[in-house]
Amino acid sequence: MLAGATTHAQDPSPEVVIPPENVRFDYAQVLGVKPIYQVLRTSSMERVCDVSRSGESKLSRVGSSVKGRLTGNTTPEERKAGLSNCRMEPVAREFRRPIAYDVDYVYKGSKFRTRMARDPGNRLRVRVSITPHPHD
Repeated sequence: MLAGATTHAQDPSPEVVIPPENVRFDYAQVLGVKPIYQVLRTSSMERVCDVSRSGESKLSRVGSSVKGRLTGNTTPEERKAGLSNCRMEPVAREFRRPIAYDVDYVYKGSKFRTRMARDPGNRLRVRVSITPHPHD
């Protein structure tokens, strides 16, 4: 008896059609904006002087004046301004600058958060994309 070889034709794979994206733009209400700062630290040499106290006795002021003249660390203008013991010292400064913004917003009743380069203001333009999900 001849056994007939059965062949199974392979079913063609279903063709997957991806529909084009439906895109539109809308506006969301901004709930809050929090700046994210970068901290920069610098130091520079600056002239620093002690302030002569008005309650000092005449003798101590004369002593400070003579000391300043002998050491040469205070200029006549600085002495006239009531300054003494002037010297160069490193002074540290700290600067903060915003580098980004965390934005909380609401769109169609759902809350979202994103990080942006600029503060968007009261409303945020959003891209809305709707694509049907094919059944698996």
